[in-house]
Amino acid sequence: MAATQSTMLELGTTAPHFALDDTEGKFTCIDDFWADRALLVVFVSDRCPYVKHIAPALGELAREYRPRGVAFVAINPNPDEGRPGDDTEPLRLPFPYLRDQAQSIARAYNAACTPDLYLFDEERQLVYRGEFDDSRPGNGVPVTGRALRAALDAVLEGREVPAEQTPSVGCGIRWV
Repeated sequence: MAATQSTMLELGTTAPHFALDDTEGKFTCIDDFWADRALLVVFVSDRCPYVKHIAPALGELAREYRPRGVAFVAINPNPDEGRPGDDTEPLRLPFPYLRDQAQSIARAYNAACTPDLYLFDEERQLVYRGEFDDSRPGNGVPVTGRALRAALDAVLEGREVPAEQTPSVGCGIRWV
C-alpha cells in the first residue's frame, strides 16, 4: 500500500471557504460553523485503508469534542466515489460528510492525501495540520488520536499549538 504524505499547508492560513452538499444532498458551508470554538476539516475517502483505520476513533473524538465547541467536517475529494455502481460502503461519521466532486475545495486546502486533517481556531486560522496519531494500518500501534487530541486541547485551553507537527500519511487523492 503506497502512502502519500500531507503537504502541510502553512500555519496561520485562513480557512478556505467551502460550500458543498453532503452525502444526503444537504447543503453545508463553512459559515454554518462560525459559532464554534474550533473547526476540524478532514479530507477522507471511503476506499482508503488509512481512513478506515482511524474512522471509528475519529467518530469517538468528534462525540467527545463536539459538546466542547469543536465542529467536525469530512470532505471526500475523490469524484468517482459515491456514484451509482460504486461498491464501496460510505463512511458513517457523526458529523457532516461532504462531497467535493469538482475537487476545488481540496485544491484550496492544498490537500494531498486521505486522511488530511486541518484544525482551525476560533478566528479560523490554521493551527494544526498533521497526523491523527502514529498508528497506521498494520503497524500494531493503537489508534488513539493522540496528536490531534493534543492540538484540540491546546486550542480549547487557549494555549499555542506547537508548530512542530508530523504530516498526515494516507492514500493519495485521485485528481481528475
